[in-house]
Amino acid sequence: MAEKRILLGNEAIARGAYEAGVKVSSAYPGTPSTEVSENVVKYDEIYAEWAPNEKVAMEVALGASIAGVRSMCAMKHVGVNVAADPLYTAAYTGVKGGLVLVAADDPGMYSSQNEQDSRMVARAAMVPVVEPSDSAEAKEFMKYAFDLSEKYDTPIILRTTTRLSHSQGLVELEERVEPEDIAYERDAAKFVMMPGNAIKRHIFVENRLKEMAEDANTMPINKAEYNDLSVGFITSGIPYQYVKEAMPNASVLKLGLVNPLPKKLIEEFASKVDKLYIFEELEPVIEEQVKAWGISKAVGKEIFTVQGEYNAEMIREKVLGEPTDADKPAQVPPRPPILCPGCPHRSVFTVLKKLKIHGAGDIGCYTLGAVAPLSVIDTTICMGASISTLHGMEKAKGKDYIRNWVAVIGDSTFMHTGINSLVNMVYNQSTGTVIILDNSTTGMTGHQDHAATGKTLKGEVVPAINLYNLCKSLGIENVYEVDAFNQKELEEVIKRETAREAVSVIITKAPCALLKGVKFPFKCRPVADKCKKCGACLKPGCPALTKNEDGTISIDETMCNGCGLCMQLCKFSAIEQVKVGE
Repeated sequence: MAEKRILLGNEAIARGAYEAGVKVSSAYPGTPSTEVSENVVKYDEIYAEWAPNEKVAMEVALGASIAGVRSMCAMKHVGVNVAADPLYTAAYTGVKGGLVLVAADDPGMYSSQNEQDSRMVARAAMVPVVEPSDSAEAKEFMKYAFDLSEKYDTPIILRTTTRLSHSQGLVELEERVEPEDIAYERDAAKFVMMPGNAIKRHIFVENRLKEMAEDANTMPINKAEYNDLSVGFITSGIPYQYVKEAMPNASVLKLGLVNPLPKKLIEEFASKVDKLYIFEELEPVIEEQVKAWGISKAVGKEIFTVQGEYNAEMIREKVLGEPTDADKPAQVPPRPPILCPGCPHRSVFTVLKKLKIHGAGDIGCYTLGAVAPLSVIDTTICMGASISTLHGMEKAKGKDYIRNWVAVIGDSTFMHTGINSLVNMVYNQSTGTVIILDNSTTGMTGHQDHAATGKTLKGEVVPAINLYNLCKSLGIENVYEVDAFNQKELEEVIKRETAREAVSVIITKAPCALLKGVKFPFKCRPVADKCKKCGACLKPGCPALTKNEDGTISIDETMCNGCGLCMQLCKFSAIEQVKVGE
């Protein structure tokens, strides 16, 4: 009897890759996709790595495919933008070994800067998309995607969303089936995308999509569930679960292949139901195509929003007309986002705030420097944009304008796309100060290693990229490493470098407070009789500190990591460091 386990959607995707015989996996961590690679790496049969960014991950996977093995890459939806260049061309070249890109969308923007719908990118790139509805399907669709990839000579996108990636379901485990490697044969007409070859491959791509659209009408992952014919839903992915919860007796056309769409199957389903609803999160990808085919009775975004996650209550309200409490906020205490106790970023932002310096920010934990009480970060756009934004400001308004500005970027994000932006500053003779917040990890997504940490995804110790030497190699004369918690030195260096007419880099170094192996030998304690109730220690907003009714402060020792920031800010020695256990 086959073993069954309860798996997260991301775990199930990884299991599907294993059972499908995947040999190479490359990815960049990004919520909600991160756990895919963290589970893939558990299978010794698969070579798995963290790439510096998603473009590189896509190219690695494509290279492995061209060499003749099954390969994959995984990323969040905005990572698909970074990978778009090779993705669009991979649609033309096609594959040798099967190639699947796992794209994790984030409806509701739980940890993202936008609600991009990867199906829209796939349509533009002319790449097929499969979308599972639960963990069991996540595993099976992953395997099916590799079969489709090889049958139709195309990369395949497996689309997941936050709700599927991070919810659990029962999955039946099967044995790994590893296809034989495909022998390499030179095929320049297929893999060298110069214009003359690409023109011919474009014709192939168009014909491939037509063939897939026809075959989709009988694919097992597209299925009609006929029940009450007075109402029918066309849906896919997690929204299918909401339909079954809210209206279990309704007829449903559940689409597993969402690009290209099965026209005949959809037309047949539409003809059999009295009322037809298209229930899809985010953009009206299915709806627009269905209506373009003349199925005018379909109702979609007229009543369903294009924003955020869907739920069963939405169907009860919009279709059944039942009153709901879906829009009523939950009665829970507020929990504003805040940097952790002992976070080195808080120390850096405290100095920037004191000096009234604005920060062009980036993607990472340090984005929280935008909120009170720190309120230092003024912009956050995408990975690596902090440095380019600062450069653009300088070219728009001149050197004097950016005296009270810095670019703020993390070590992992700098390795991702910050390097090119720094090169641009040097090449185009900019003026500006870049602060690299080096906390020795990819913090926001759960402490993944990267090229500057000295460890691979498999935990192997490798030479770490030295950020100081890297910046110096670009010809930047003024590069400094500073202890992130040394307030005095930080202030001196930032004052000096923001006044300089050149590119300068300040690397603030201190490990993330939550990293495994990081030890905190001290705690901070208030000395009540010395406290002047000035509140200076409270300004950085450390959650371990609270103000008492009499104006003095308390420090929660269960939260305090003894970083000493509050102690440095107190001019009256009213806070002291003590060894843990004393």
